[in-house]
Amino acid sequence: MATLIINCKEILQIRESGITKVSGKEMAHLPVIKNAWLLIEDNLIAGFGTMDTCPNLPDATIIDAAGKTVLPAWCDSHTHIVYAGNREQEFVDRINGLTYEEIANRGGGILNSAKRLNATSEEEVYQQSKLRLEEVMQQGTGAVEIKSGYGLTVEGELKMLRVIKRLREEYPIAIKATFLGAHAFPAEYKENHTGYIDIIVNEMLPAIAAENLADYIDAFCETGYFSVEETERIMTAGQKYGLPAKIHVNQFTAIDGIAACVKHNALSVDHLEIVTDEDIEALKNSDTMPVALPTCSFFISIPYTPARKMLDAGLPLALATDFNPGTTPSGNMNLVVATACIKMKMTPEEAINAATINGAYAMGLSETHGSITVGKRANIIITKPLTSYYQLPYAFGSNLIDRVIIEGKVI
Repeated sequence: MATLIINCKEILQIRESGITKVSGKEMAHLPVIKNAWLLIEDNLIAGFGTMDTCPNLPDATIIDAAGKTVLPAWCDSHTHIVYAGNREQEFVDRINGLTYEEIANRGGGILNSAKRLNATSEEEVYQQSKLRLEEVMQQGTGAVEIKSGYGLTVEGELKMLRVIKRLREEYPIAIKATFLGAHAFPAEYKENHTGYIDIIVNEMLPAIAAENLADYIDAFCETGYFSVEETERIMTAGQKYGLPAKIHVNQFTAIDGIAACVKHNALSVDHLEIVTDEDIEALKNSDTMPVALPTCSFFISIPYTPARKMLDAGLPLALATDFNPGTTPSGNMNLVVATACIKMKMTPEEAINAATINGAYAMGLSETHGSITVGKRANIIITKPLTSYYQLPYAFGSNLIDRVIIEGKVI
């Protein structure tokens, strides 16, 4: 089955095969074709070009995109979409002056979500989570990473990962699963870190591996959570089960966690609201993708990742939502792109590169997602008529998406 999109005002992110990410000054360049066509066959991109070369395909489904921009669907490499309930009260607590750390210290935060998750049936967690997944798909996300981490028990973590597996089986969107048992220490292990990490390494990981439930492993490497040494133990254990690391690091403090992640060949380091010169040096010439989560900074009023400093140093950067109940209750990648431009001073070209091709890299999907490339999956956003693609971050409160195509089908 063929679908031919014609009269596109512009097609963004046209790439040759083999380009897996862009870095530094390269991120300012976004390849564009004007007045163009795009051919989809089954679930793959089959061709594209300017309208003077448009093929005549009388049996194809025709979509007229006159005045509209076409670009690859967003690749959101950091989410916590699977959870139970919400944390609305903590939102009000922050308005009233409590910090993230103060809320956590009195039993809120991650431990609050864990309590709810463990008290909720797997079916109910699935029903709540699928609504969030459907929403982000409608907002243009065509690939997403989803973490566990609100179980903090063997049964709870397995419950979350089974829900992620079911979502992957029942929806066309590409989903990567990350095991985040090391999200926080349960209250009963607050003074016995080794005891809880023993459970992660000796009980959770073998059970997860037995059911093939995870693609990656994660830890919250941060002051008051998992130390660098504890995170290294978790990364090493994950490697034994074939799980590369994607690590939360440098959200509130810089404790040399980035260098440790690079040493362990982490696929990504995420948050990075605090970045030192030493962190930048550690990331240079590595295969580790830095990932910024600007709507987290927006929601809980913490610093933004210093994108300009990192790009000027030649680093790549990806953007993701951090969709979760406590610090970023939104999976809208359009808002992420706009916030990166408005608050992190990224250009629209840099932000779109970060949210597509570099986002795909940050979850191991470079070969199939993140750009308009022949042979890649046909995951496409078609906008409403735009004056230019600069309108995407400029009109940050408007829904500028006309339709979303995932795996070759309009959703």
